[in-house]
Amino acid sequence: MKYFFTTIFTIMLIISGCSSSEQNNDKPNILFIMSDDHAYQAISAYDDRLIQTPNIDRIANEGILFNNACVTNSICAPSRAVILTGKHSHLNGKIDNHAKFDDSQITFPQLFKNAGYQTAMYGKLHFGNNPKGVDDFFILPGQGDYINPKFLGKEKDTVITGYVTDVITDLTLNWFKTKRDKNKPFLMMYLHKAPHRAWWPSPEKFAEFYEKEFPEPETLFDDYSGRGTAAKTAEMNILTHMQYMHDSKVRPSTMEEMGKVEPEIVYIKGDGSLMRPNAGGFNRPFGRANEEQKKKYDVTLDKINKDFKENWPKMNDREKMKWKFQRYMQDYLGTISSVDDNVGRVLDYLEETGLDKNTIVVYTSDQGFYLGEHGWFDKRFIYDESFKTPLMIKWPNVIKPGTTSKEMVQNLDFAQTFLEAAMIDAPDDMQGESLIPLLKGDTDSWDRDAVYYHYYEYPSVHMAKRHYGIVNKEYKLAHFYYDIDEWELYDRLNDPNEMNNVYNDPKYKDVVEKLTQELKDLRVKYKDSEELDKSFIY
Repeated sequence: MKYFFTTIFTIMLIISGCSSSEQNNDKPNILFIMSDDHAYQAISAYDDRLIQTPNIDRIANEGILFNNACVTNSICAPSRAVILTGKHSHLNGKIDNHAKFDDSQITFPQLFKNAGYQTAMYGKLHFGNNPKGVDDFFILPGQGDYINPKFLGKEKDTVITGYVTDVITDLTLNWFKTKRDKNKPFLMMYLHKAPHRAWWPSPEKFAEFYEKEFPEPETLFDDYSGRGTAAKTAEMNILTHMQYMHDSKVRPSTMEEMGKVEPEIVYIKGDGSLMRPNAGGFNRPFGRANEEQKKKYDVTLDKINKDFKENWPKMNDREKMKWKFQRYMQDYLGTISSVDDNVGRVLDYLEETGLDKNTIVVYTSDQGFYLGEHGWFDKRFIYDESFKTPLMIKWPNVIKPGTTSKEMVQNLDFAQTFLEAAMIDAPDDMQGESLIPLLKGDTDSWDRDAVYYHYYEYPSVHMAKRHYGIVNKEYKLAHFYYDIDEWELYDRLNDPNEMNNVYNDPKYKDVVEKLTQELKDLRVKYKDSEELDKSFIY
């Protein structure tokens, strides 16, 4: 009898201990990690020629890597609005960085909160100052700053001393350690500012990466002879449009000494107002640094400026392009190295606490980015480097480690995927498709052959022309419109660098006819139309 009561007491203690330490819930936690302008070419799981990203790669190695993940509209705020609503830009209203987001719409964090999840958001949202459906947040105002950033908080706003990537991670880990309700599943949105322009690494990464040299893309000196007006008139060339002070970190005093004047860039927006995207140039981010931080940065800044003064007068345009490319890569990749380190900190915490066993971890970017391909930086186009985005997901005991997928998936699909994983009903007006079948290896249940893309911004910043198109695994058809009327077709398999527009090639006549009809069908399916296009010209 004594043995019987001892056994019952022991079982009760075990049950009690399990229920008090962590939530006993079948619903998975979700950790959504997103960086800003992180090119898939700058993740070693995709391509290891530029940088090693061992921590981000952990997610791919332990889960699934998507090789054809893409966005619906390659520009920051619209991409984030698509992710939150599961609807194309023309329906959620956020067609570009200036248009108002229709905040009467339901976002997936609201649905998670209503379903009993604890929700949090730390880092860069890019628009709005009070994200709906989020229990706790610290978000950067607009683009935010790399050095000593200001944050908008649930209770109060604050400036936090430090480097933004480290600070966002500190806030995220502090939430896990001190604010998480262990009796609820969580949705954590961990959102990095990096590697957004103007690419200020931490002082340590600044010094480390300035000593590195990186391979140039084979299309660095593209003359766009095989492409249309849109490529020829875009203003995102590294030589011509990347600024020495704002981007390459050449001090204003050095520019004055060299007798080189670099005017402020001013764009006229569609509503007639002025936009100064690089206001403050070199001084704005660096000016936020305290004296101790400036001393650390000065060591590398002195080297950059000495190099510039010694070499710039002797360089021809080709050599200047090469010099600017290296400076670009040194700073851009330096910011990514910090992102990778900090992603590792969060993944380590999940493993140390056992939370990793029931947590879906997603790593993605709000779109892709040009790293010198076609001589460019920035994004916006349907061309691969900006259209494609990194995406990897791990989900223990559901996704087979080391899986890869070539299926056409989009950021439009994230909301419905997360909702299905959490067993929450998705609203009928969401337009994506749940990736759950692909995550479980059920490719037979996936029937999407092509995706729809639409870039709306009024030609201003970088002068990328409006266009929409259809993309499948083999071909890409795009219509550039508003101030031109041109079509482009690319053979993705035989011309992966997209150097030759074959729209008028007789060999592709049948492809053009087929894709044109499919594009019309997609516009109907996603409720896009010429009437809507006209309504967005302002």
